[in-house]
Amino acid sequence: MLPAFLPSLFLFVFGSSAASAQPSEWRQWRGPNGNGVADEAARPPLTWSETENVKWKAYIPGRGLSSPVVVGDLVLVTTATEDGQFVLAYARSDGSIRWKERVHEGGLPVEMHRKNSAATPTPTSDGKNLYVSFHNSGRVFLTAYTLKGEKLWQCDAGPFTCDYRFGYAPSPTLHGDKIIIASEFLADGFLAAFRTSDGGEIWRTDRKLKTSYSSPIVAPIGGRDQILLSGGAKISAYDPETGALLWQVDGSTNATCGTLVWSEDTVFASGGFPQQETTAVRVGGTPEVVWKNNDKSYEQSLFYHAGHLYAFNDGGIAHCWEAKSGEEKWKVRLGGPVSASPTLAGGRIYAMNERGITHVFEPNPAEFKKLAENTLGDEGFATPVFVGREVFLRTAKTEGERKEWLYCLAEGE
Repeated sequence: MLPAFLPSLFLFVFGSSAASAQPSEWRQWRGPNGNGVADEAARPPLTWSETENVKWKAYIPGRGLSSPVVVGDLVLVTTATEDGQFVLAYARSDGSIRWKERVHEGGLPVEMHRKNSAATPTPTSDGKNLYVSFHNSGRVFLTAYTLKGEKLWQCDAGPFTCDYRFGYAPSPTLHGDKIIIASEFLADGFLAAFRTSDGGEIWRTDRKLKTSYSSPIVAPIGGRDQILLSGGAKISAYDPETGALLWQVDGSTNATCGTLVWSEDTVFASGGFPQQETTAVRVGGTPEVVWKNNDKSYEQSLFYHAGHLYAFNDGGIAHCWEAKSGEEKWKVRLGGPVSASPTLAGGRIYAMNERGITHVFEPNPAEFKKLAENTLGDEGFATPVFVGREVFLRTAKTEGERKEWLYCLAEGE
């Protein structure tokens, strides 16, 4: 068991979400709408390498598995070193360091899975400020910074003790003036919301279940905004205003890592421990499971596009299913292992494995058609982000000493 790290282009617009970004930004985990689909204006390069389409390359000290976020003229990432947990801001134009702030000194988690890190949650931004979460000293802390690197506030969101000793993973998500945090473990697990203005708690709901790692996400589905979250062999939805449970059905597995995705009326979840299962739940009326299979996308999130569900699972197998029926359209082994989630950008699917190889193929249910295979570094865990004509990709390479790098890739560079 491993933790998360963890154009018809079907787009929903979060009418009330402060994290909804402009086309030139990527403010949160899984992109503008939290569903693994880039803005329709994205035009990323098809191919890249160390010598092709590299606009700039910047060193990231330490180790982290969080994805970058892009806000205005900044690219922001988190990382952890022996000296603490940090947030770094790079200039989008050339990769130079704008600022670096130590969020925590000491208190790093001692027990983690070898594929996890002390800087796994992806930051989020409302376009004005940046919000980062870290597991430190047995607690989950939420910290706010201005985009100039000035600390605004820090709050103790609550405890986290992993039942499996594998560490913490969920990314925070924004909804209006609220930041939503998940911390799931048997003793004192919770889902909670905090004010963006000062970190004050708005509501708290128990999630006392054997540790699960999925990030909560707010989706406009079933005629209202709902927080979607899986874990504890349940697929659940909560009211983002109050934290009240809206509905819950049996499905997926005890431990999940991927973030739920959705269509017009259906949500999709997948998990991998102790069993393996991908589940579709129709939300309109009384929620009901409409299909399930025994495929395992454990660490990765799925994505939905034009009536079909796509996956790049733990074993490096790409899948396409018809979303309404679960009928398998194709299955192709690309090679793994895999931790990062596939993303739809510029009419193509980009899917990276743990060896730093990004496969590019068509979102075509009729047949699998591979377009390119690109390699950077020899380690790839953080999901790349796609903004305009640029890709921001975090990878690592070991040549005697392991070093992490942040790349900005763009065609013609």
